[in-house]
Amino acid sequence: MKKVLTVAGSDSGGGAGIQADLKTFAALKVYGTSAITAVTAQNTKKVSGVHTLPAEFVSMQMEAVVEDIGVDALKTGMLANSDIIRSVAEMVRKYSLAPLVVDPVMVAQSGDALMEREAIAALRGELLPLAAVVTPNLDEATIFAGREVKTLEDMKFAAKQIFSLGPAWVLVKGGHMDGDTVTDLLYDGSEFRYYSSPRLDVKNTHGSGCTYAAAIAAMLTRAATVPEAVSLARNYLLEALAGGIDVGKGSGPLHHFVRYYHDWN
Repeated sequence: MKKVLTVAGSDSGGGAGIQADLKTFAALKVYGTSAITAVTAQNTKKVSGVHTLPAEFVSMQMEAVVEDIGVDALKTGMLANSDIIRSVAEMVRKYSLAPLVVDPVMVAQSGDALMEREAIAALRGELLPLAAVVTPNLDEATIFAGREVKTLEDMKFAAKQIFSLGPAWVLVKGGHMDGDTVTDLLYDGSEFRYYSSPRLDVKNTHGSGCTYAAAIAAMLTRAATVPEAVSLARNYLLEALAGGIDVGKGSGPLHHFVRYYHDWN
């Protein structure tokens, strides 16, 4: 049995963060464990509150999992501040935890901030050099690249800039780009790989970034290469998006168990 650890925030609405990650792990037949970095008061429309946990308690959760259950891969999501980022990086180095998938969560889908601005420097310097894969969306790629990312050429520029920070692979996600086709770009420092599909006409996309990164981490435990893991994870994501659930009055969650059932009654 493969074990995958998620280090991320809790979403009280159940669609993103820890909740999305654990559902993804279960759907992809790996055992999921968690270290919660923050608790959010959140639904399908907004984030109305965030309570960040002490960095030392995040480390304590990670250590408890590592020492007993073990970690075959891990994924980070919401890391609210510099102290938490440094603590997570320290644990990754201390226990040689790998492969690490970093989803650089900075802003919720609702537009609410999930990371302190000054924490971005710690993310760049402490965690990205340890990552097997980092998975920024266009907004996050814009922050890392220092210029707006709106086109495929912009995505290539951003991938190169992010790669220079130390991760082994960079996956720039193109879901926020206009057009009928969605293209994600994977870069390893020498070659660009493209993953394209028709844009799905769906409104229930809450937690899609979390799900994608969690699925990549899960697939990496199957001895897949990073390009294979991204392809398999992307296929799963598209299935879950197509089966999205009408919960709440905003952007609802994905159907993480779409491969197993469709009828909720």
